[in-house]
Amino acid sequence: MDVTPPDPSLPEPPFEQLRAQLASRVASGDLPAGTKLPTVRALAARLGLAVNTVARVYRELEADGVVVTEGRRGTFVASGTIPPDASLAAEEYVVTARRHGLTLPEAQRLVERAWGR
Repeated sequence: MDVTPPDPSLPEPPFEQLRAQLASRVASGDLPAGTKLPTVRALAARLGLAVNTVARVYRELEADGVVVTEGRRGTFVASGTIPPDASLAAEEYVVTARRHGLTLPEAQRLVERAWGR
């Protein structure tokens, strides 16, 4: 699996660059469900990052349901199945956001702000 090293000239920290890259590749299907990710140590060494940085990326991706860790077997891309209640909640939020006249970027900012809490 090829991973682009973080770009130190970007304003986002290396952690966020790696997390966004992996999440984006999973969402696009470039990393399909079941793909085994490198170990934390191997990916950290390959990218020149601290082990704790990569471990944090994996933990956050797991908390977001993007990957699953199966003990000694490793970390894998999770199945792409979205729970029905999450889809329903998203649809209800869109209806509410539109009713209040929010634009898509405004609605996304609200979700991102809430996600960070």
